[in-house]
Amino acid sequence: MSTTLPAISVSIVSHAQAHLLKALLADLHRYCNSTSIEVLLTLNLPEILPFGLTDFGFPVIVLENPQPKGFAANHNQAFVRSSGQFFCVLNPDVRLTDDPFPALLACLQSGAIGVVAPMVVDEQGKAEDSARRFPTPFKIICKVFGGCYGSDYDMKGEIIYPDWVGGMFMLFPRAVFEKLTGFNQRFHLYYEDVDLCARLRLQGYEVALCPVARVIHEARRDSHRNLKYLMWHLSSMVRFFCSVTFLTVFWRSLMKHSRSDG
Repeated sequence: MSTTLPAISVSIVSHAQAHLLKALLADLHRYCNSTSIEVLLTLNLPEILPFGLTDFGFPVIVLENPQPKGFAANHNQAFVRSSGQFFCVLNPDVRLTDDPFPALLACLQSGAIGVVAPMVVDEQGKAEDSARRFPTPFKIICKVFGGCYGSDYDMKGEIIYPDWVGGMFMLFPRAVFEKLTGFNQRFHLYYEDVDLCARLRLQGYEVALCPVARVIHEARRDSHRNLKYLMWHLSSMVRFFCSVTFLTVFWRSLMKHSRSDG
């Protein structure tokens, strides 16, 4: 048995989503066989897996929660069990059409980048709004009343340096994720990715999106249909806007624009 440590530890959390897991693990097996990975699979709800753990060309480590945990707690728990030089957070509703990791790892050769994400497209191939400027209460209100739509960034072939990237696919150098002590577990669901990217930027790191790497997101949009998820979304939003992290990045942004206008 090989004792070589994997280059990338991939953390996937399932909420009784075995059909999505099977497809994603098959994609990783098919397209990422030249990349050294391990998968840490957290079962947040009891479920029977429709595949064997030895069916793939990489080790699969299963973590079963006796009680459901939030996004942050699940991925932080997986990180403790991981051994890769890089740590990848990956949603089960993501599909691959090729290996995104070589391009993403190339981006991380710059020590200035703390997290990198691929271009995320929907099932019709349209780019999702997965790279954004930090939210503000004004922008949220604007969206509620039908304004402020459209992408914050022009996603073409060059690397983009947004304020934050969506948590459906994030790749970190291990040392950076550890330095940030992972995701903030005060967020049960939603805004963990915003908060972590804000803390990265306050530590002097860049957030990057690499359009050369592309994945498909079969989004479920639970907060649009389920009251429980909507309440989690709203409570996380309020918690972020009341945090020292948000107030600091917001103040720095105001000062930056003030200097540029002057």
